[in-house]
Amino acid sequence: MNRFDYLRAATLDEAIAALSADPGAKVIAGGTNLVDLMKYDVAKPSRVVDITRLPLDAIEERADGGLRLGALATNADTAYDPRVKARYPLLASAILAGASGQLRNAATTGGNLLQRTRCYYFYDPGVACNKREPGSGCPAIGGVNRIHAVLGASEQCIAVHPSDMCVAMAALDARINVEGPQGPRVIAFEDFHRLPGDSPHIDTTLQPGEVITSVDLPPDDFGPHYTYLKLRDRLSYAFALVSVAAALKIERGCIAEVRLALGGLAHKPWRDRHGEASLVGKIPDRASFQAAADQILAGAVGQGHNDFKIDLARRAIVRALAQAAAGTPQSQSVKRVN
Repeated sequence: MNRFDYLRAATLDEAIAALSADPGAKVIAGGTNLVDLMKYDVAKPSRVVDITRLPLDAIEERADGGLRLGALATNADTAYDPRVKARYPLLASAILAGASGQLRNAATTGGNLLQRTRCYYFYDPGVACNKREPGSGCPAIGGVNRIHAVLGASEQCIAVHPSDMCVAMAALDARINVEGPQGPRVIAFEDFHRLPGDSPHIDTTLQPGEVITSVDLPPDDFGPHYTYLKLRDRLSYAFALVSVAAALKIERGCIAEVRLALGGLAHKPWRDRHGEASLVGKIPDRASFQAAADQILAGAVGQGHNDFKIDLARRAIVRALAQAAAGTPQSQSVKRVN
């Protein structure tokens, strides 16, 4: 681990000023990802700006009927908040599908949004990685790529985004509030994370000096018809090979609205609006779900070891939509998919 300066910010303005003045500075809160990256010499911040003393941990009602999650609200506090459990069970379920209880007690909303890929090559400073060192190459392409992307990848990077929480937030059309040197702004969730393109080292559209302050959940909760289905190599404490956040509104026996976000398949939580739209007006049955899954994965490209993910994702989409339609969401305590 390299030497670094440490600043405990007393105000949000102080944090923004410190981050703006030093391009090498990083925010720390729960530290569940950044500290690991620093230990591995993957992240080498010149300064760490601690924001844990800032009043950003509240979960509050919004005037529009939604909820605002403070950036420092822990994953555990969010998942077990009675309002989140009752009105956004999709989000609570996704959070409980990730990490361990100990990590969820420390990890924060803002940190979850900013966590970086678990690509093995990214975590190994001894090998090339365009995400860690732009222009150095991507050994995952042609290498061991079992966990890597089949959607939205580029010739520069095939890493995937690791979060469970973010997949649910993408499906819920959450909005991210940030504040920076130019003042506050709001970012639509699907615009926050980037596809790798030619600059895979840039994960988000967050600008220099900006700090995530909160995430807004819109009033639509899809409580009666949702599921978060996570498929992984072992039943606990593993990142998703494929995950699906599915939410439906069903009116008079037909699908009136669809939200479908995929994890473990791309550099960001993946949504296909055309695939979602193809289900509107259809009877919620296996044939409709299968056709939508085929459409969503039509452009998927495997890299060899991860070819299996395409068919796994197809079956996971069908399974998740069936669970959501039936109102039988995936249990995160049992975990086993029958």
